[in-house]
Amino acid sequence: MSLDMKEHPDTEVQKNRVLTLEDWKDKWVTRHISFHQEQGHQLLKKHLDTFLKGQSGLRVFFPLCGKAVEMKWFSDRGHTVVGVEISEIGIREFFAEQNLSYTEEPLAEIAGAKVFKSSSGSISLYCCSIFDLPRANIGKFDRIWDRGALVAINPGDHDRYADIILSLLRKEFQYLVAVLSYDPTKHTGPPFYVPSAELKRLFGTKCSMQCLEEVDALEEKHKAWGLDYLFEKLYLLTEK
Repeated sequence: MSLDMKEHPDTEVQKNRVLTLEDWKDKWVTRHISFHQEQGHQLLKKHLDTFLKGQSGLRVFFPLCGKAVEMKWFSDRGHTVVGVEISEIGIREFFAEQNLSYTEEPLAEIAGAKVFKSSSGSISLYCCSIFDLPRANIGKFDRIWDRGALVAINPGDHDRYADIILSLLRKEFQYLVAVLSYDPTKHTGPPFYVPSAELKRLFGTKCSMQCLEEVDALEEKHKAWGLDYLFEKLYLLTEK
């Protein structure tokens, strides 16, 4: 499969697929978290300088953060990190695995939600649905790192998701998003297939889009899903 075979024609096949928040919590309970990358994301590592532009003291948002090790990378570089994750297990494991002490407190604005903060104050993780997050008034961000978030959102929720992301962006933002390209008739998702046309539809009116890199990301686990190709594309979205 050449890289020229960019987009699968059948983009509608997954549009009614729905996972609930309980489904996602269960993945953590049953350890179905193959989406977690213990070494961090290699394309982010490679393009980190492009993403950060040598700036310090940035606010970086991680949608659907899980226990992403990259949150520690940014914190160690002096940036402030805010994440949102539905699984309390994922959040607690992040702090444990990164050897960070933390506090937790209930969120007054969102019933049942909590916020977990590193003792240094540089990492705050909100345990709630991303669609409830705006009620917590978390402010705006210089950077967003979206790996495994847009591709995990139910396709029917893309517009709601994009509205929230756009509402969180400061002037001169950089929004880095990784999407996957594969044959959606062979795998129901998640992760879902997000064609570039969909990315453009969601963000194109407010953002300039640049594809930084496209890599062959097919692994044995994907073959087990029935896929014979899988490409990951890294897009940088900036202010128009």
